[in-house]
Amino acid sequence: MNGGKFTTVMLSLIAITIVLSMVLKPNIAYQAAIDGLEVWWGVVFPALLPFFIGSQILLGLGVVHAMGVILEPIMRPLFNIPGCGAFVLAMGLASGYPIGAVLTGNMRRDAMVNKYEGERLVSAANTADPLFMSGAVAIGMFENKSIAALIMIAHYIAALLNGLIVRFHAPGTPQTAYRPSGKDSVFVRAVRALFEARERDGRPLGSILGDAVRKSIDTLLLIGGLIILLSVVISVLETTFLMGLFGAAFIQILNLVNLSAELASAVTRGTFEITLGCQAASVAPAHLADRLIITGAIIGWSGLSVHAQVAAILHDTDINVLPYVCSRLIHAILAGTVTWLLLPLAPSLGATLSGVAPVFALHPVQLSAMSWLEIATASTHRFLAVWALLLGLGAAVCSLRATPR
Repeated sequence: MNGGKFTTVMLSLIAITIVLSMVLKPNIAYQAAIDGLEVWWGVVFPALLPFFIGSQILLGLGVVHAMGVILEPIMRPLFNIPGCGAFVLAMGLASGYPIGAVLTGNMRRDAMVNKYEGERLVSAANTADPLFMSGAVAIGMFENKSIAALIMIAHYIAALLNGLIVRFHAPGTPQTAYRPSGKDSVFVRAVRALFEARERDGRPLGSILGDAVRKSIDTLLLIGGLIILLSVVISVLETTFLMGLFGAAFIQILNLVNLSAELASAVTRGTFEITLGCQAASVAPAHLADRLIITGAIIGWSGLSVHAQVAAILHDTDINVLPYVCSRLIHAILAGTVTWLLLPLAPSLGATLSGVAPVFALHPVQLSAMSWLEIATASTHRFLAVWALLLGLGAAVCSLRATPR
């Protein structure tokens, strides 16, 4: 039996096992489906919808193309991706999983990035958002707002390091053509890129708005279906012997890195789903330092549920998901290591940022305490703040490049 047939047989057996488990445990499957639906509709949908619609409109109008011309001198040396990747990176940092994958897929379909640049971009830009780390994890799960700064700083430092590492993926491959400088200023070339992109698109504004809403809803429905399905799968797996096998393996790994074996359950759950893993780490009978290290690693890894969302979003492109999965493992290791290094500074970090919301975060309260409209409104504010920062950065780059040398 060759590798392809073996994979097919194994996937079929896994699918049959999951379906039989759901049939044998209907109550667990039903409650898990309800929980997944509530998370999607109550949190994910209002948080991501403004970012999805706004991003589609900016892409259709050619604004992102213009920003790419301006920010190319920054993004190419740092991350080996075109300047338009700055838009994806900023949106990913502000909104979290899986908008980095969504925007990367859009840019690949529009040939704004090539295959390898897309793999680098999605690996660097698909990160957790500040609201989840500060509101849901630090305050909602650990009930300790002073650790929010530590979790977020460690995550974003690790994300930057991960992006610098991923830039070496597929070295020597072709780069997406960057408009030569010539005698025109960067601002003139950016405006020209905007007009050219708008002309290529050709859709009237009404069509752009309609397509933006339709595509955003379609993507959110896909994400919602995956959230509900994986919520059921994970809940069913927790009732089987497989979770025990994973736990036994993770105990050995935790012993090797001198962390509490009591966190094996958190690592097992976090392997599949980020929220379940963080929740388990927050209540584990282990030292706070060990729990924070594991929490940082789980957030960096993001869970197989997010990986499945990314794979589904990118399925119609030639972007390979394997480099993304490898980058999540690198991010997890880096996040745990950076958390450990920052632990001696944790009291001063907490004192410095105590009671201060992150730049793009909502008010530091539990997600369940916020209404649908409040989440959607705050998400819109974050989208506008990110775009304002990008415009400011673009203006600064234009000014510096226009300065006589």
